[in-house]
Amino acid sequence: MVAHGSAFPVAKLALNNSVPPILMASLRMGLVLLILIPFWRFRIPPKKYLNSLIFFSVSMGVMVYVFMNLSLYYSTIISPIILGSQLAIPFGILASSFILKENISKNKWILIFTSFLGILIIFFDPKLANNFIGLFFASLMALFFGLAQVYSRLLKELDTSMINACTGLFGFIILIMISYLIEGNTLINIKSIETESWMLIFYQAIIVSLCAHLLMFYLYKFYTVGKIFPFYSLFPIFGIFLSYIIFGEIPSFLFVLGGMIVISSVILLNKIK
Repeated sequence: MVAHGSAFPVAKLALNNSVPPILMASLRMGLVLLILIPFWRFRIPPKKYLNSLIFFSVSMGVMVYVFMNLSLYYSTIISPIILGSQLAIPFGILASSFILKENISKNKWILIFTSFLGILIIFFDPKLANNFIGLFFASLMALFFGLAQVYSRLLKELDTSMINACTGLFGFIILIMISYLIEGNTLINIKSIETESWMLIFYQAIIVSLCAHLLMFYLYKFYTVGKIFPFYSLFPIFGIFLSYIIFGEIPSFLFVLGGMIVISSVILLNKIK
């Protein structure tokens, strides 16, 4: 969770060095793919997992990372983006209801509502007047992260290196094409990336996308999602603390109030049936 929390301020540092957001997401996924090829060895998963693996790879490798970078790119304040990512849990529960046909109890519906209410309170923070586009992209990031977690439940029998390598493959190919079409001058942009920015991208690929995610998938083999997912409530704390250390961000009263509601709702969502 420390690694997950650090991903946001680290990505913002790279974006501040003029790295295009979509290109940065594609390079991150490309590095993940390169590192995992010796472990993956281009093995093809059983046919019954193929659709779930594609949906997971696109949700996590493309949508989550591109919307994460866009949310940070269009925001001057990082902490609300970090907290907004917590909506992945209520989004995940809603997605599990539609995709896996899981029942949502009355208490869970109340907590889902209160988690969105907490985000709404944060929206009234005057400091966020110029950050609504970033918060919109953060909401989309949370939506696709929740979807990815639902599909990950269907992939727990697959080797984690295969899952992450496929995520890197889909993420790199799709995002590099989108970057070329939208941001343009792909080769020139890559050549202009400074050493410091490359180190930040390597950090995201190795520490966050590989180490943190591989550890989470490893835990999924031995514990239920309900036991593991609540720990995601911790990474905003680490992320907001690092944002204060690196950028000097001091949370406002409305942010603290809304944040407490969101995190409390998310914790309770994983404790009740």
